[in-house]
Amino acid sequence: MNPRRKSRLYLAVAVLVGLGLTAALVLYALRSNIDLFYTPSEILQGKGENHEKPEVGDHLRIGGMVMPGSVKRDGKSLQVSFKIYDARGAIAVTYTGILPDLFREGQGVVAQGVLGPDNVVDAKQVLAKHDEKYVPPEVADAMKENHRGPAAAYVANEGGKS
Repeated sequence: MNPRRKSRLYLAVAVLVGLGLTAALVLYALRSNIDLFYTPSEILQGKGENHEKPEVGDHLRIGGMVMPGSVKRDGKSLQVSFKIYDARGAIAVTYTGILPDLFREGQGVVAQGVLGPDNVVDAKQVLAKHDEKYVPPEVADAMKENHRGPAAAYVANEGGKS
């Protein structure tokens, strides 16, 4: 093999290895920033055909309706706890901060945070739904399928368990 071809081959291999390493590092870095969307029933019973449940410490987004009578505010701080429900379950959420103006009981919300022990979500951000004109497709599908039951069916549940 002549020296010029040999150097081109080494250069091509080095570029491919560099691209592979770069892609691997980018995917590794993005892995920790992925927040998967779940409904309360998917957290309790599993998501998909394999019924995969999120683990404690997973970053996730949970969407549903704020259960009437579940909002509890701490008088000395900005901490709020409430439950999000759908047709098959309810999950407790804690949040420290100022809630959106449109947040209220019976309203659709999406909470983004970390799943803690006993299926309690420690939310870092709470978004309130303002109208029905635009809803992301994954949220719309989950809401249509899971919000058929009344909130009263979950009032007796404590600790976010159904």
